[in-house]
Amino acid sequence: MATSAIPETEELLVSAVKSKRVVTLNRPKALNALNLNMIRSLYPRLQEWNDDKRVSMVIVKGSGEKAFCAGGDVLAVTRSAKANDGSTIHRDFFREEYHLNHLIGTCSKPYVALIDGITMGGGCGLSVNGRFRVATERTMLAMPETALGLFPDVGGSYFLSRLKSNLGMYLALTGYRLQGADVYHAGLATHIVNSEDLAKVEQALLDLPSEQITDRKVDQLLKEFRPSDVKPFSLSEEISHIESLFDGKTLEEILKKLSDDGSEWAQKQLKILSKMSPTSMKVTFRQLKEGLMLSYPNVFTMEYRLTQRFVEDHDFHEGCRAILVDKDRNPKWNPAKVEDVTEEKVDWYFSPLPEGQDLILPESKY
Repeated sequence: MATSAIPETEELLVSAVKSKRVVTLNRPKALNALNLNMIRSLYPRLQEWNDDKRVSMVIVKGSGEKAFCAGGDVLAVTRSAKANDGSTIHRDFFREEYHLNHLIGTCSKPYVALIDGITMGGGCGLSVNGRFRVATERTMLAMPETALGLFPDVGGSYFLSRLKSNLGMYLALTGYRLQGADVYHAGLATHIVNSEDLAKVEQALLDLPSEQITDRKVDQLLKEFRPSDVKPFSLSEEISHIESLFDGKTLEEILKKLSDDGSEWAQKQLKILSKMSPTSMKVTFRQLKEGLMLSYPNVFTMEYRLTQRFVEDHDFHEGCRAILVDKDRNPKWNPAKVEDVTEEKVDWYFSPLPEGQDLILPESKY
């Protein structure tokens, strides 16, 4: 089938196959991590396709076999925030990324993300917000931000808070890595296929007659590639524990439940949580509680406020240093204990930004 090239950047490849558009995240050595240039390349294209009646579908995939997208370029963000040179990347990156996430979530055309391999942080924003998310046995999906002194953003307030059995709270606080079919069972992927069938899946999508493309048609096609031997949910035995122990009116209540439970699994979770930023955990807990009550565009207003507070504070920069720069994996959180993170501090994170700085996105039919 003839494919015509659309002007592209080296890091974001775009092709047109009749009425379909295929986007390839092309930074395989960086596990296709999302940077500001890629956001600025993709957003106007997706806007154009969304409004163009000649475009019937958008497919997004990662280059190479290791990753769909391993996250956003947070190193550039922390460097910008600490620099005293007038750089605005720490504002621009999140603002423009959230505009893109919101557009993906409200796209009028079927948007299909082939999430083969590592899918973390910003990679979830490029996929989970979309209508169709196709996982494989090689998919590894996680929102590990509490270990970085940040919070699970890119719409996580919306899609994590709406997962069954308090699974979203568990994933958000612990950064637990979902593997393969678990991404589908958790509800973060809509379909599952074998990685060896991905090329066939993509070609079948491209072969769909444009006039026949509907959500139902795409859904039916993707279901045809579902393996007969999909593994069961590996958390099926723990889900009752997650539902009861990660339910609480405060983060402290969850921690107490885990401590009182005494089981080996509960103690393991406490050990994991003890390594996370106390501030991040307190903010993340409230983020998911509030996210459940907010409309889709309004979660991005909240999340943008949180990003700007985090770049002003200590833990995000310390997390980036410990995990991404020095790689000693020994962050010195401040405050170091959950009980020392005051409600006044958490309130500050959620407070409106100075006049004219809040991110306001249009209401939608989402």
